[in-house]
Amino acid sequence: MNKFIEFMEKRFIPIASKIGAQRHLVAIRDSFMVTMPLMILGALAVMINNLPIDGFQNFMNGIFGGESWKGFGAAVWSGTFGVLSVFIAFLVAYNLANHYKKDAVATGVVSVASFFTLGAATSGMNSSGLFIALIVGIIVAEIFTRLLGNDKLVINMPDGVPPAVARAFASLLPAMITISIFGLFTAILAGLGVTDMFASFYALVQEPFMGLANSYGSALFIAFITPFLWFFGIHGANLIDPFMQTINAPAIEANAAAVSAGKDAPYIVNKPFFDSFVNMGGTGVTIALIIAIYLVGRKNKQLMVVNNLSAAPGLFNINEPLLFGLPIVLNPIMFIPFIITPMVCVTIAYFSTKLGLVPAATVMPPWVTPPIIGGVLATQSIAGGVLAAVNLVVATIIYIPFVIMTNIQEAKKNQVA
Repeated sequence: MNKFIEFMEKRFIPIASKIGAQRHLVAIRDSFMVTMPLMILGALAVMINNLPIDGFQNFMNGIFGGESWKGFGAAVWSGTFGVLSVFIAFLVAYNLANHYKKDAVATGVVSVASFFTLGAATSGMNSSGLFIALIVGIIVAEIFTRLLGNDKLVINMPDGVPPAVARAFASLLPAMITISIFGLFTAILAGLGVTDMFASFYALVQEPFMGLANSYGSALFIAFITPFLWFFGIHGANLIDPFMQTINAPAIEANAAAVSAGKDAPYIVNKPFFDSFVNMGGTGVTIALIIAIYLVGRKNKQLMVVNNLSAAPGLFNINEPLLFGLPIVLNPIMFIPFIITPMVCVTIAYFSTKLGLVPAATVMPPWVTPPIIGGVLATQSIAGGVLAAVNLVVATIIYIPFVIMTNIQEAKKNQVA
């Protein structure tokens, strides 16, 4: 194990660290972090409108004399999921421009203008336009920030002009050039017969990608790679999040729409699936480790000190105190359960959903929602809570032998000392 760790530290960690710090991935990750509250609110609005409880629906219809009360949820959806791609187009460009130390607001505005130049107003503002929004944000940031640095494109204003006006004129020509490039691209596509770029792109690229990401193999890989990176001290969740988010919002929206139409939810793998059934207590299902320590590690004072400090944050899926305090990071004994446990939980959750024992996740509770409660909210079903509880029991059983091994190792160290 020591040789393996040495090899990973020398060969793998530098590469993974570079990937995790890659500016485009960081910009995408930070952009989705900003929109996360909107996605949660939008998911809750859809949940309220389509809550599958006849008593609730009849009660609300009786109060309002029909389904007019659903206008609130529809309006909230329009202001969240309905314009999610617009926010992403702005934020990705904004974050990249900040990285380049250029005018971030102007870059974000030009990105949104370019996004609409492609025809976003017709079909691309909601989550179906996310892929294109990401691409537009990146391209605009790369083009516009470079043009801003060209002295030949700067319109110099006389002294005394307010700084805001001077900045606006400094970005005038770069903005015109950047937006015109997208306008030209749209015209070429129209000449080739592509009247709705967003619908075509979604059908050809995004939907198949979502289907691939919805597979058991991809779910198993995500369950493996996130704790694997964390074991070496790399924030695995942050590294994987940009890829997850490109499928997450469309998958949740498609699931909610299917359920409201009386159909089966098409996508099993999404963020609430992982949050509710896998990342309970944080990456590695570490709430189960906390329980295991309370069960068989109470005589180990060092473990108990860290465990007591980690228990409260762990209830809300925050596990950094455990990762670095126990520690789990670079701890050879905890390597196997930390990697295996989420993979086992993914397997149980995936096939339970696939076989229809548990509804697919259609709502995205806040990621800090405590375990079991999150399963109920995400699936709008008690079965979701039962599945989370089963995974929690299985995960605890997996961790118990390794906690015992830790106790034995600690006892040997004390004897030597």
